[in-house]
Amino acid sequence: MEYVYAALILNETGEEINEDNLTGVLEAAGVDVEESRVKALVAALEDVDIDEAVADAAAVPAAGAAAGGAAAGAADEAADDGDEGEEGEEDLPDTTDEDDDEDDDAGGEGLGELFG
Repeated sequence: MEYVYAALILNETGEEINEDNLTGVLEAAGVDVEESRVKALVAALEDVDIDEAVADAAAVPAAGAAAGGAAAGAADEAADDGDEGEEGEEDLPDTTDEDDDEDDDAGGEGLGELFG
């Protein structure tokens, strides 16, 4: 990952992303540089517009965070609704251990059919 960060630093400062510059940044950071990884990264980034790639990557998590935030908000509201009336818990049916044993046995049969 440090190799990619070094390339991003070079891009941000306006320096050319080449083997010498990338090696220099990595060595300055105290990284034990592997020439093959430097060469591979420089070759991979040859035709990439890094600014565009960063902008595209930054847009994707923001959309996911917004959806995740909405789901978290709905979960919080559901939890708040549950705290208001604890009397409803008394109306729940009583579960016994016998029901759990039947479910465990049924689940095992299905797996046996899958694997022969």
